[in-house]
Amino acid sequence: MTADDFVFMMQFYRSKDIVAPWYNDYYTNTIGAVEKIDAHTVAISSATEKNQEELMYTLGSLVPRPAHFYANPRKDENQDGIADDYVRRYNFKAEPTMGPYELGRVQKGRRLTFNHVDDWWGYTNPYYQHRYNVERIRIRVIRDNDIAMKHFEKGNLDVFDLVLPDIWHEKTQSDPYKKGYITKFWGYNEVPVGAGGLWMNSAMPLLDDSHVRKGILYATDFDGMIEKITRGDYSRKPHAMGFGHGEYDNDGATPPAFDPEKAISYFEQAGFDQVGPDGIRVNDKGERLSFAITYGYQQHTPRIAYLKEQAKQAGLEFTINLVDGSSAFKYVLEKKHQLAFLNMGTSEIPAYWEHFHSDNANKKQTNNHTNYSSPALDTLIMAYKTEFDMAKKYQLSHQIRAKISEASVIVPGYMVPYVRQGFWRYVQIPDNAMTKRTENMVTSGRVMGFGTFWIDEAMKDATEAAMDDDKAFEPTTIIDDRYKL
Repeated sequence: MTADDFVFMMQFYRSKDIVAPWYNDYYTNTIGAVEKIDAHTVAISSATEKNQEELMYTLGSLVPRPAHFYANPRKDENQDGIADDYVRRYNFKAEPTMGPYELGRVQKGRRLTFNHVDDWWGYTNPYYQHRYNVERIRIRVIRDNDIAMKHFEKGNLDVFDLVLPDIWHEKTQSDPYKKGYITKFWGYNEVPVGAGGLWMNSAMPLLDDSHVRKGILYATDFDGMIEKITRGDYSRKPHAMGFGHGEYDNDGATPPAFDPEKAISYFEQAGFDQVGPDGIRVNDKGERLSFAITYGYQQHTPRIAYLKEQAKQAGLEFTINLVDGSSAFKYVLEKKHQLAFLNMGTSEIPAYWEHFHSDNANKKQTNNHTNYSSPALDTLIMAYKTEFDMAKKYQLSHQIRAKISEASVIVPGYMVPYVRQGFWRYVQIPDNAMTKRTENMVTSGRVMGFGTFWIDEAMKDATEAAMDDDKAFEPTTIIDDRYKL
């Protein structure tokens, strides 16, 4: 990697041919310029003034791209040097990597294989010593979770996520666990949590009434859902915009508690002062207090069903709109939803512009899932984006969060502040392996992770021999709660 790759990075990310509007914007309006000093030295400027914390975060997140890999000039290319057919040409080509693993064989719809880079440069750095130990990582595509778990218990997979409460508490009682062939691991973390819960599309009829939205806020029983459906494993988000951003969200916010009587009061103020024969409230126009919840995963159906039953206590009807997988997010981006059961990602520094600035309201393909905006909120968000003084920036963040709470457009949902996985006993991890930022202990969906695990070949042979002889080991469950909130 050389300075040329950082210079080319700007050319690459500003090109329209990569079909990535977010990157086009970020590398134009956040990153100002990259200047090559020599082969291994660059000068980088931001597009606007930034305080030290933001500047280091911005510079640390730059992603250089290998200029030589994309240097394939053709007569039909634009002046930016990026192929007009970039997406088609590079969609299934593996870019050169600086990491410890490179993409090897791709069997579309079946599996990906990553191979360890020979003589990887990283081992010259003490930080990377004793990490990324396995020679090969295969990620298999098994679309049914129950079938995948059966493969895991037969030894066809080495690692399996056990995040879901019903899997951890009920489906890990079979012989491979009881006989100690599989280790269960539960470790808490402090990874920042993004915005989410139940998003209300304020551009939809009835949801443009703040009284209706406030009623939904108190008629949605997330606390009961966490206790009854997720076994108390999950935690409630203190605020709709997430948690774990330090002083940015250290404002003492608490989520609204389930309160059917308070919900009814707000619904009545919105004109829903009658109750129909089915128990659902109606107004003098005969409109029923009914909204569809859009969500994307079948395993979430019991959670939605619980919210649906509890909401009836306030005369509110939730209907279920399961849209499979990524299609659900597309449905929400197109602003077709009434309510969306959805959690968003985040970074160390919370972002508000994408979710609440009027630039993104009532527009498709934006993350303003509530279609809500206000001039006062716009002013605060723009001041927050450009504020240099950290104390003032924290205060602006608190004011923005207060305005969002006041708008009542997101019911704060839950967060999952832990890692929970199963892995065969020959897959070994260090003592006290968790960190505050550990998101998976042993590689499963994410190839890199911290890579601190290894395979004990002698233990693998012993495990396979024990299985053949129907012998058992002591069952092992590791719980690391050092970072439990």
